[in-house]
Amino acid sequence: MSFDRSIKIAPSILSADFANFGQEIQAIESQGADWVHIDVMDGHFVPNLTFGPMAVKAFRPHVKTVMDVHLMIAPVDPYIDAYADAGADVLTAHIEAGPHIHRTLQAIRAAGMKAGVALNPGTPAEAVAHLLDLTDLICVMTVNPGFGGQKFIDMTSKIRSLRSMIGDRPVHIEIDGGVDPSTAPLVAEAGADVLVAGSAVFKGGSVNDPDVYGANIRNIRDTANGVWA
Repeated sequence: MSFDRSIKIAPSILSADFANFGQEIQAIESQGADWVHIDVMDGHFVPNLTFGPMAVKAFRPHVKTVMDVHLMIAPVDPYIDAYADAGADVLTAHIEAGPHIHRTLQAIRAAGMKAGVALNPGTPAEAVAHLLDLTDLICVMTVNPGFGGQKFIDMTSKIRSLRSMIGDRPVHIEIDGGVDPSTAPLVAEAGADVLVAGSAVFKGGSVNDPDVYGANIRNIRDTANGVWA
């Protein structure tokens, strides 16, 4: 993975057709997705259950871009090697999920993946001030984690604080929750460069009508870049 700060759209397959993941992944990539975002939930750290390492490993052959795995689980450390084996390119852990986030980030990198740290809406930017040299990505939650389709929570001041703290470090700022053409420009202007979008990408389309995915992705990207139709 080479680093750049251009806007990247990372569709969350939590909003895809669960019976057809392989073709859904191929469809969004063919229609311009930059990354593929996979939300892992454990029914403990968040009130939902989604994918485990075996499912993520099954997704891997279909992902030709970047497989971005977001762990909404606790604890994290016992599962790092399993997600590395599953083929994650980026593995993100929540700072709230355990007491030893330095150890977690070090272990993710040691397993050969890029290390991400996620912040819930109630967690301040300052919580990661001492992690910036251990981190490749900071994920700012703009909903409370656990379910797709929630209303966007404005975290632009937090994003601006992070962008200032990061300086010239090669660290992505990712936004997860409620991203659509109306919110994308707000977070992009504040300094975000990876935009996770679920329902805003998948709504209205299917593997049989993938052009809708492409139109949705382009609309989010264009508005994030300040281009309005």
